[in-house]
Amino acid sequence: MTAAPPRRIVVVGASAAGLSAAEALRRQGYDGSLTLVGREPHPPYDRPPLSKQILDGSWEPERVRLRRPDDLEALGLDLRLGVPAAALAPAARTVTLADGTELGYDGLIIATGVRPRRLPGCGTPGVHVLRDLEDALALRERLAAGGRLVVLGAGFLGAEVASAARSLGAAVTLVEPSPVPLAHAVGQQVGAHLARLHREHGVDLRTGTKATGITTEAGRATGVRLDDGTTVAADDVLVAIGSEPNTDWLHGSGLAVGDGVECDRYSAAAPGVYAAGDVARWHNPLFGITMRVEHRTNAAEQGMTAARNLLDPQRARPFAPVPYFWSDQYGLRIQAFGHLRGHDEARVVEGDPADGRFLVAYRKGDRLTGALGVGMPPRALRPWRAAIAAAADWRTARAGSPDGAAEPTRA
Repeated sequence: MTAAPPRRIVVVGASAAGLSAAEALRRQGYDGSLTLVGREPHPPYDRPPLSKQILDGSWEPERVRLRRPDDLEALGLDLRLGVPAAALAPAARTVTLADGTELGYDGLIIATGVRPRRLPGCGTPGVHVLRDLEDALALRERLAAGGRLVVLGAGFLGAEVASAARSLGAAVTLVEPSPVPLAHAVGQQVGAHLARLHREHGVDLRTGTKATGITTEAGRATGVRLDDGTTVAADDVLVAIGSEPNTDWLHGSGLAVGDGVECDRYSAAAPGVYAAGDVARWHNPLFGITMRVEHRTNAAEQGMTAARNLLDPQRARPFAPVPYFWSDQYGLRIQAFGHLRGHDEARVVEGDPADGRFLVAYRKGDRLTGALGVGMPPRALRPWRAAIAAAADWRTARAGSPDGAAEPTRA
């Protein structure tokens, strides 16, 4: 017997993935009750600009809104903002909000995203994290010319903040435990290039060391103690050491939650329950592994897939994307396709890192699994994306390079 179509759908999470899911539901013809729950009081907004245009002051907050008020109104949403979800009871098909409100559902999409990892002292004035609009505006207010910022963590978020802070005239120290920033994800040569980029722009990059504590005076942060015995003076400290999926509210629900909400290849976590975006850990059949992707494009695409599969599970389609991400640092665009982590080999196939413009291809086993461009036009990566989507053999994938690159050099 075919299950009755849902008439009450709740989407928990009002950012890119949640909004994308809500819009896809309406586009697919769903005309039932649609509730969108958001922890923040703001209507859905875009997060990538927070560490870039919002932080450096080139954009004002209104510009990050994902939709105009009339566009949101046209969706016919029961919009519940400023009150997070607190519990889920799949057997009763209810979501309980922090204010005690119970929302019944026939279908549920979980899109609660992630939160920053914190260190002891994160509640101290002058110690920041960066996840939401208030975080970005508070840090922007502090980044006046002449200020001293210590950034803990040289991942993409920390690197982008360092770039924005330098553009505002702040003195920046970037602290990274690994010998080479991001080498585990993008390879030694790309990581070394990014390290040079920071130093060329006046960043004091400290690698191979980590913070052991925050120093304070009169209740405010004054610096960071490092495990090499030094102390770096600071007016402000940003903790950018990664994130954790927002799954605490799901404990006791019976859903499998580890590093995110565990889903199958259709993004389903349980009958009538799907997850999308940064919080979802799903099996990607294109690469044959489970993954959780914290990037804007993936959030929107998975939100749409979850919506379609929820409405018609009998004709569900696997979510098998080629993940995409980008980063802007010091006026340079870095963009990548595929699954780069855990690669066996990375090679420069176009350009030269010494010139600041190059493209790297990534191998896992005998397969092409990723491509990353630094300072390259989008068209340079398009054939590589197609080759990754086609599960191209590493030995023949280089034929997809725009210039038919010869034997590449190791990265």
